Amino acid sequence: MSISPHTPASERPVARVLPLLKVAHLDREFDYLVDAAVDEDVKPGVMVRVHFSGRLTDALVLSREDESDHAGRLSWIDRVISREVVAPETFRTLVYTLAQRYGGLRSDIIRSAIPPRHAAAEKAALEAIEHGDDPWASAADSGDNAALDEAWSHYRFGPSFVNAVLRGEAPRAVWQIAPGDEWPMRLAQLAAQTARGGGEVLIIVPDQRTINRLSHALKEELSSRQWTQLTASLGRHARYRRFIDILHGVNRVVVGTRGAAFAPIKNLSLIVILDDGDDNLVDPRAPYVHAREVLTLRASIEKAAMIVGSVGRTAEAQLLVESGWAHNLVSSREAIRATMPRIRAIGDTDFELAKDPAAKRARIPHVAFEAIRSSHRRGRSALIHVPRKGYVPTLACQRCGEPARCRYCNGPLGLPGQTAQGTAASHGGEQASDAGYPTCRWCGRPDPSFRCDNCGSTRIRAVVVGADRTAEELGRSFPGIPVVVSTGENIVASIPDEPSLVIATPGSAPVAENKKFGAAVILDTWSELKREDVRAHEEALTSWLDVASLVESHNDGGEVVVVADAQTPVVQSLIRWDPVGAAAVELEHRREAGFSPAVHIAAIDGTEHDISQFRRLIDVPPDSQFLGPVPLPTGIDPPANTPAHDCLRLLIRADTSHGPLALGSALRAARIKAAVNKVDLAIRVIVDPIHIG
Repeated sequence: MSISPHTPASERPVARVLPLLKVAHLDREFDYLVDAAVDEDVKPGVMVRVHFSGRLTDALVLSREDESDHAGRLSWIDRVISREVVAPETFRTLVYTLAQRYGGLRSDIIRSAIPPRHAAAEKAALEAIEHGDDPWASAADSGDNAALDEAWSHYRFGPSFVNAVLRGEAPRAVWQIAPGDEWPMRLAQLAAQTARGGGEVLIIVPDQRTINRLSHALKEELSSRQWTQLTASLGRHARYRRFIDILHGVNRVVVGTRGAAFAPIKNLSLIVILDDGDDNLVDPRAPYVHAREVLTLRASIEKAAMIVGSVGRTAEAQLLVESGWAHNLVSSREAIRATMPRIRAIGDTDFELAKDPAAKRARIPHVAFEAIRSSHRRGRSALIHVPRKGYVPTLACQRCGEPARCRYCNGPLGLPGQTAQGTAASHGGEQASDAGYPTCRWCGRPDPSFRCDNCGSTRIRAVVVGADRTAEELGRSFPGIPVVVSTGENIVASIPDEPSLVIATPGSAPVAENKKFGAAVILDTWSELKREDVRAHEEALTSWLDVASLVESHNDGGEVVVVADAQTPVVQSLIRWDPVGAAAVELEHRREAGFSPAVHIAAIDGTEHDISQFRRLIDVPPDSQFLGPVPLPTGIDPPANTPAHDCLRLLIRADTSHGPLALGSALRAARIKAAVNKVDLAIRVIVDPIHIG
C-alpha cells in the first residue's frame, strides 16, 4: 500500500474550484483537497492547476469547505499558479450573472477577463509596489470642486451629480454630450478629483482614437503612475503588469477598450462608458458579452456611480432612463441652440427648393457648395461625410434619384460587370440588355422588371459613391483647395491648418481640441437610412451628430448640410439636435415591433438540422415566441465550420417581465442538456444581438 505524500490542510481542507473547460456540462464546481504546504495560498479568487480527466488544467478557487458532498475519492490541487487574488467575490458574482444572462460558460468569460499570468511581470510589479513611492501620497484634498461644479453647470443637475460622486454615493446618469463640449477635459477632471478623494474610476471606450483623446486630457490632471490604459493591443508582459498594478490600487483611473470592463478595481467609485451603441463594445467571442451590460451589472453589484455618455443615444440607454435606473444628464435647449451649428436639409423650405429644383436629385446640391465656399472664405476647412470608402458603383432612378433597391431584401441594385466610373445605363432599352439585368448585391437576385418605389419610373442610371470618388468630384469643383481623404485604414490625425476639403468615412474624421470645421456636408444618407437593420436610423443619427459636433457653432458661421429629405423624422431630430426625443420614439417603435431592448431576443445560428435539434432541448420562458428559421442576414458571418449557404437563424423572443436572466438561463440549460446527451451541435447562441437582420 502506497503512502500519500500529501498532508491535508488542518482547516477547511476542501477547495471548491471551477475548472476552465470549454464543455457546457462541465462548467460547474468540483471539489479538490488542499495540501497543508499551500494552505495559505489557496484562497477564493486564486488561480490553481488541477488534474482533470487525466490532464492538467487551470481552475479558479471559489471557496474553501470543511468537507465535500462528493462520495468518491478527491484529487489534490497540483499547484497554485499565483498567490494573487485575481477574482474577488464581486468578480465571481459578476461572471455568474453574465453567464446566466447570455446563456454562456463562466470559463469563457473568465478567460476573456483575466489575462494569462506572466511571472516576470508579476514579480516586477510587486517589487515596484513594495519599494516604490505611493503616487497618491500628496494627492489628497487637492483639486478644485468649485471649478468642477462650474464645468458641469452647463448640464441640468450636473453639479449635484458631480457632488454625489465625490461624496462616494452611487448616482447613475445617461449623459448627452452637448454640441461643442470639450468632453475629454470635463471627464478627466471628474475622474481625477474622484481619484484624489480615494475613489477609483473605470472609463470604457470603443476604440484607440477615443483613448488617445482622453489620455491627452488625463495627462493634464494626473501623473503617469496615477492612471493607466488597458487594451487588448498590449503585449502579455505589459498587460499583466498593468493588471497587477490595478489590482493593488496603484492606478486609480483606468481607461480601456471593452476587455477592460473587467479590470480588477477594488474600490470602484465611478464607471463611465462612452458611445455604448458602437459594435466594438461587443466581444466577438462567445458568449458575446456587451461592455454596457458588464458595467451596468458592476455598478449595481459594487454600488458605484455610472455615466453612459454619447453624442447620440441608443434605445438601451433610453430604457435605463425610462425604467428609473438612471436619470438624464442633458443641457438645456437654450444652451444647445447657442452652441450647435446651423443644420440644413435639402429643400427644407419652399424658397430653397425653388432656387434649386434639382436639389433632391443631385448627389451634391448647390446649397452644399455654398456651405463649403463660406467655410473656406472664413479660413476654415470643410468636412465631407461619406458612408463608404473607395469607389462604390450603384444604381438610382433616373427620374427622381431614389436609390434602386431589391424588391426581395431591400439591398442595393447594381449591374453585372459595371465599372467604377459609373457609366450610365437605362433599364428597358438597348443599354440595359448589353449591360445585363440589375442584380442585388446582397441576395444576388436579378430584377429584370425594375420599377422605382418612389415615382414608378422604369429608367435607372448608374452612379458612383465612396470617399475616393467624392474626392475626385470635389477636387474638380474646388481647384487649388487641398483635398484630404480620411478612412478607417488611413485616418488623418488633425484638421489641416489651411482651408481644405476633408473627405471622411464614419469614425474617421480628424479631431482636434479647440479647433473646429467651418462646415460639414453629409452625403449618401440613403445608404445609411435604408440598411436592412433595426438600428439603421439610430446609428445614422449618431453618426451625423458626431459629424455635426466637429463643426463650430452657428454664431461663428458653422453650418451642416445633410443631403436628405427634410421631412424624414431622423433628419428632423438632427436639425433640432434632439437625440433624446429620437431615442424615446425609437424605443416606442421597438416596443410595438417586439425588438430589443423592449423584449429579450436570442439568435440561434446554424444548419436547419442543428437548430431543430437545439430547439427541442430549450425550455423557454412562458409566452416566448419562435421566429424562423430564416436565412442568415446579409453581412453576418456564419458560425465556424458551417457553410454560409446552409446557415439559418432562429429568433426567440421573451418578455422582459420574466427578468433579464430567464431567456439566457434557458439557453444555458439547453446547451448543458445537449452536452450531457452527447448531441453534437455546431450552433452559435447570441442573446440580445446588436444586429438581428
